[in-house]
Amino acid sequence: MVEDVQISPDGSKLAVITTDGDNRYLTVRKTLGGGITGVAVGAHKLRGVTWAGEDHVLLLSSMSTEGMYMKGRPREYFTLSDFDLKMDRQRTLLESSNNAMNIVVGQPQVRTIKGETVVFLEGVRFMRGVGADTLFSINLRTRALRMLDHGARFDSDAWLVDANGEPLAQSLYDSSAGRWSLLMKVGSNWKTIEKADAPMGSYGVAGLGRDGKSVLVWRRGDQQVLTEYRPDSPPETLPDEMAYSGLLHDPVSQKLLGGYGHEGDDLVYRFFDAEDQRAWLTVTKPFKTDRVALQSWSNDRRRLVVRVDSPTQGLNFYFVDLNTRQALPLGPVYKGLSPAEISPVRTVRYDAADGLKINAYLTLPKDRAPQNLPLIVLPHGGPEGRDTLGFDWWSQALASRGYAVLRPNFRGSDGYGAEFVRAGFDQWGRKMQTDLSDGVLALAREGVIDPKRVCIVGASYGGYAALAGATSGTGVYRCAVSVAGPSDLKRIEHAVAHPGRTCQTNYQSIGSRRDSCPAYGTGPANLDRLLRADPDARDLKTATSPRYWLRFMGVGGDKQPDLDAISPVTQAAKADIPILLIHGEQDTVVPIEQSQIMAEALKKAGKPVELITLKGEDHWLSSGTTRLQMLTETVAFLEKHNPPE
Repeated sequence: MVEDVQISPDGSKLAVITTDGDNRYLTVRKTLGGGITGVAVGAHKLRGVTWAGEDHVLLLSSMSTEGMYMKGRPREYFTLSDFDLKMDRQRTLLESSNNAMNIVVGQPQVRTIKGETVVFLEGVRFMRGVGADTLFSINLRTRALRMLDHGARFDSDAWLVDANGEPLAQSLYDSSAGRWSLLMKVGSNWKTIEKADAPMGSYGVAGLGRDGKSVLVWRRGDQQVLTEYRPDSPPETLPDEMAYSGLLHDPVSQKLLGGYGHEGDDLVYRFFDAEDQRAWLTVTKPFKTDRVALQSWSNDRRRLVVRVDSPTQGLNFYFVDLNTRQALPLGPVYKGLSPAEISPVRTVRYDAADGLKINAYLTLPKDRAPQNLPLIVLPHGGPEGRDTLGFDWWSQALASRGYAVLRPNFRGSDGYGAEFVRAGFDQWGRKMQTDLSDGVLALAREGVIDPKRVCIVGASYGGYAALAGATSGTGVYRCAVSVAGPSDLKRIEHAVAHPGRTCQTNYQSIGSRRDSCPAYGTGPANLDRLLRADPDARDLKTATSPRYWLRFMGVGGDKQPDLDAISPVTQAAKADIPILLIHGEQDTVVPIEQSQIMAEALKKAGKPVELITLKGEDHWLSSGTTRLQMLTETVAFLEKHNPPE
């Protein structure tokens, strides 16, 4: 029901995003009072909400399309609009022109300059027939649009402005050479600060550093390293304890304040300043052992909106005022969800076959004894995502039908250290897969589940794991459901490693941003966590491109892997259980053809298979209506082939 709540800079107003399953609505209300105004967003896929001053709310939306006059496969294109509270009107910020497209390719950066609210955004501007990632500024009062810079070369892929609105840094990526560069502004010139081989994709920029003048970059190698760059001194690696999924910046100065992420089961917020840390402890104190996540805060950081995950109450938004020391409920995420309907979740730990310790979460059906239960294995996406101890809509839905649900954080999952992530490299379809079945064996030994009544369900990488479980011939599962799962890894590898010039207009190529197309956030790291993964990690440091998948497949190492051996489509003849395939027709991350060719291969081999196409849906099940359709079809399939009673 409630998707997001953002507090205004002075803390006096809230921007609330609600949905009825098909449409979304923006309501602006007083923090401690009634409504002010609002607008129907409609069926647009709303990806982000940002206050720009006290009188403007920015709405970032996306659509899956080939793009007008564009060649190549469909992409997820993003647009940015401004809802003016005083005018009670919504307008697109970046309009199409002869030289520029109306799409944005990065998050908006809002700054206050001499009392004026200015939005900085990245767009695509054509120069000499080639589309370049361009930095624009828009004064929200005058609507004046300025082009600030179009990059040192056509391979610029990210920009950063300082708190005063001056361009400070840009990231460049040469996709053909797999080479990344960082440039910083020194005086009136751009200076190359760092160059690095980055075959898995651009490092980009992660925000301003601790002094508000340095630049942060997540460097990816065998592990993620947060590095701080200045133009006049060597780079500095931040302490290991700051190696978190998200970073915390001051809303005004944009200085780095700290970070957040998971340490085992716990969601941890860590600040550099002791006073800031004490303030956060004050915020969380009323909620005792519940998991508290920061949703938004005022400019002085004294008024906050938090999302509280309670094992008995589910997910709820709260307003916290540090000045009055009040915590007031704003509303639940899920409408009509009562404590009586929430199934208990507990942590389980078991040894993989090679002795690696695996952490997992077991959801048990309410009011049933934890013995001899039917089980659903529900692996997360990513694959470098993770599951958490908190409320999970998918596993709760299955548990409400009488199933125990196991969500393993298999090797390669985030939140357990760099060594655990590296343990997943080269293990796609191998030990990452047996980590799942080892969990089944552990629960069977305890007598919690009936090993003859186990099915596997998953989406994205989890969908692949479901197909691999069905075609491995191990006899662990009796049915499988794959939602948007890849089946032919050779096709994935070829599309990722050899993207080519896939976006063209009038025979001219667009500069290759993020896999050769100027579309923001289409990779798994940005949005895949909306589909079977952790909602707390909103500012992920994992790769922004499917190129990162190749590390887990083993592509690019000393020995080329046999992708056919771990591709379900080539192993279809080994399938020995019924399989349900569900796929959004507008999926731009794992194209629907991956499910279509899997269905064809299974039918050719005489194996039982069903394919359900979700009309108008993308990779992340962005519509509540189709998300419900997916659950309904999944439950019907499970109850047919693995009855809970």
